Amino acid sequence: MRYIDMHCDTLAEALAGKADTAYALNGTMLDVKRLSEAGAGAQFFAMFVPQRNEPGWFGLEEMPEAMELVELLYRIYCRTMDECAEIISPARSLADYRANLAAGKLSAFLTVENGYPVAGRMENLEKLAGMGVGLMTLTWNDPNCFGTNHSADPEQMRQGLTDFGKEAVGYMNELGIVVDVSHLSDGGFYDVARYCKRPFVASHSNCRALCGATRNLTDDMIRVLAERGGVSGINFAPGFVNADTSDRYTSVSALCDHVAHFRNVGGEECVGIGTDFDGIRGEFEIGDCTGMHLLFDELHRRGFSDDFIDRFAFGNVERVIGDAMG
Repeated sequence: MRYIDMHCDTLAEALAGKADTAYALNGTMLDVKRLSEAGAGAQFFAMFVPQRNEPGWFGLEEMPEAMELVELLYRIYCRTMDECAEIISPARSLADYRANLAAGKLSAFLTVENGYPVAGRMENLEKLAGMGVGLMTLTWNDPNCFGTNHSADPEQMRQGLTDFGKEAVGYMNELGIVVDVSHLSDGGFYDVARYCKRPFVASHSNCRALCGATRNLTDDMIRVLAERGGVSGINFAPGFVNADTSDRYTSVSALCDHVAHFRNVGGEECVGIGTDFDGIRGEFEIGDCTGMHLLFDELHRRGFSDDFIDRFAFGNVERVIGDAMG
């Protein structure tokens, strides 16, 4: 079944494995070959840029500067698009995505996870837009020029966007870069809701009512996201799925519980898919993208309508692409 996944870290895994492209990779949760086999419609590929000096994440001897790391990941993305052009093509708009569908191709949306490389400069946002970036996760797990990350510290969680961040989300709207609040503090979320002029997303976040992880959204956040026309992508990480955060197994049933909660709280148009494949660890009933049909099968078994399952699988994210990217 066609679906859109709003988040994966496969480019980082390809870099760590010294792969030239993401066509066929060993030990990953997805690659272009398997996405095609799974019937995917589009995959959002994140260029993940940590702020910590952890070169081991990428199999490098030392950590490059933030924009240098973006360039390394971008080269893998571009080589993949060039060498797999019969299967997958870049998309930067709803029109691009629809054209790829008509041509029988997958779409690849390029994203940045962590606004750290922007470094408080609007020209860096322009540079990323020029590279084809269509979505940016404002923070990762550290504060940056946009604002403060999620945290177990209540005071930190109350902190919002910086002055630059408030201005930058408006400029991202003008550039057609979707604002992504996954990893952001609660205060930052509400500032995005206030200052963002277009729908925004939580590309890979679940429901805090079902799992208390600070990466997840409260019911009030879900309602606000829905009111603003946004979507949250179901994350497959056990620590963001299970009430018992020591449980390292993600079942399809537990994922569907989060889907149902999003629908019940925010309505049918606020939930999609954001697997976080290749950025998560644990044990999984859906261990890679070729198992995605199990998720839709379980929703059917539970009595969800075909119309809702289509919205969840691709329709809701298609709408946001049109409204927020253009």
